[in-house]
Amino acid sequence: MEVILLQRVEKLGQMGDVVTVKPGHARNRLLPQGMALRANKANLAAFEAKKVQLEADNMERRKEAEAVAENMGELAVTLVRQASDVGQLYGSVTARDISNAVTEAGFTVARTQVVLDQPIKTLGLHQVKINLHPEVSVEVTANVARSEEDAAEQLRKGGAVLGTIDEMEAEEALEAAEELFEEDVPADIADEVEGEEEANV
Repeated sequence: MEVILLQRVEKLGQMGDVVTVKPGHARNRLLPQGMALRANKANLAAFEAKKVQLEADNMERRKEAEAVAENMGELAVTLVRQASDVGQLYGSVTARDISNAVTEAGFTVARTQVVLDQPIKTLGLHQVKINLHPEVSVEVTANVARSEEDAAEQLRKGGAVLGTIDEMEAEEALEAAEELFEEDVPADIADEVEGEEEANV
């Protein structure tokens, strides 16, 4: 089926392009969402008559989307979920969950604007693309954690927190102690310890 695009559509074309698409795609997405018109003489003439106005409207919406994208900056939203010891979620995080979290953070985003190939099923920091406009998108960080404390730790570390905070603090303290003792043992004491070990053999 041939349609006239009323806006830029990813992987299809720019505003005003006449493209051939599968009838189901046109009927279920492009036509009902006002992204395209059926390509016939009447619609082509109507599009040409409204083209300047459509382009001006599109430019205005794009400027607004760019301003929102700038304000969003490096937004990170926290989603608290239950998970196994290896970080596998009991359930998943969907586009709807992310759109709700971004909206709660002060930026109104519809579920359809969230580009998520498949639901998130693991703890950690996940980059998610949000289409604010056909020509403007922004990436937000979905911080999926067991608790707010774990979420803060994940942002600090830049990766998933699989153990509890107490376990991690103990592990970090042990690593720091090992490094301290490896670096700061004076040579004469190290030689003395080695001498004692040889004497005991």
